[in-house]
Amino acid sequence: MKKICLLIATLSLNRSMACTTCNRQLQDAIYDSTFYPNLLIMLSAFFVLALIVVFLSWLSARKYRHLSSQSPSYKTLNPVPLTTASMVLGIGMGGFIDGIWLHQILQWHEMLSNKVTLKTLMGKSVNMFWDGVFHLFCWVVVLTGIVLLWKLLSRRDINRSGSLLSGGLLLGWGLFNIVEGIIDHHLLKLHFVRQRSLDPDYENFAFLGFSVLLIFIGWIMVHKRAHYRSPLKEI
Repeated sequence: MKKICLLIATLSLNRSMACTTCNRQLQDAIYDSTFYPNLLIMLSAFFVLALIVVFLSWLSARKYRHLSSQSPSYKTLNPVPLTTASMVLGIGMGGFIDGIWLHQILQWHEMLSNKVTLKTLMGKSVNMFWDGVFHLFCWVVVLTGIVLLWKLLSRRDINRSGSLLSGGLLLGWGLFNIVEGIIDHHLLKLHFVRQRSLDPDYENFAFLGFSVLLIFIGWIMVHKRAHYRSPLKEI
C-alpha cells in the first residue's frame, strides 16, 4: 500500500512539474529576468523576416513594372502577390519543420538548450515552454500566409503558376533557416542544430548551406523571366 501511495505521489509531482499553470517553481523559472529578453529575441527573428519579405516583394514589383512598361500594348499577369503569399507561408512552414523535426522528433535541440539544461525535468519544461512560444509565432505566420492566399482568390490579374507557389515556399523556408540560424545558432548561441554534437559548428554551417540551396532554388523558380512575360493578353 505504501508503494502505491508513493507511486501516486511521484506521478502527481511529475505532472505538476510540467504544468505552467499549477507549478510555482516552474513559473518562477520561466517568468524570471530572462523572460522578456527571450521573447524579444524570438520576435526579432520574425521581425527581420518580415522586413526581408517586404524588401523582396518590392524588388519583384519593381521588376514587374519595368518589364511591363517595355510592352505597354500587352497586359501581363502579376506574379508578385502569389510569390509574396507563398514566401510568408514558407517561413511559417519552415519554422514548423524546424520545431517538429529537430525539436520534437529527432530532439537534437530545444529553443534554449544551450542556456537552460535539458538534464533536469525543470530545464526540460522551461525549454518546452519556449518551444511552444516559438510554434505560436510560426502558427501566426502560417495563418497570415493563408489569409494572403485567400485574398488572391477573387483577383484575375495575378499569375497563378505552380512554380511561383512552390518556389515561394522554398524561398520562405530558406529565409527562415538563414535568419533563425544566424541569430540563434551563431550570434546568440541559444542552441545549436545538434546540441550534443562533438563539433556543433559542423551542423550549424551545414544547416546554413542547406538554407542557401533552398533560397537559390526558390529564387530561380519565382524569378523566371517567363513569369513576367506570360501569359500575355492583347489589350
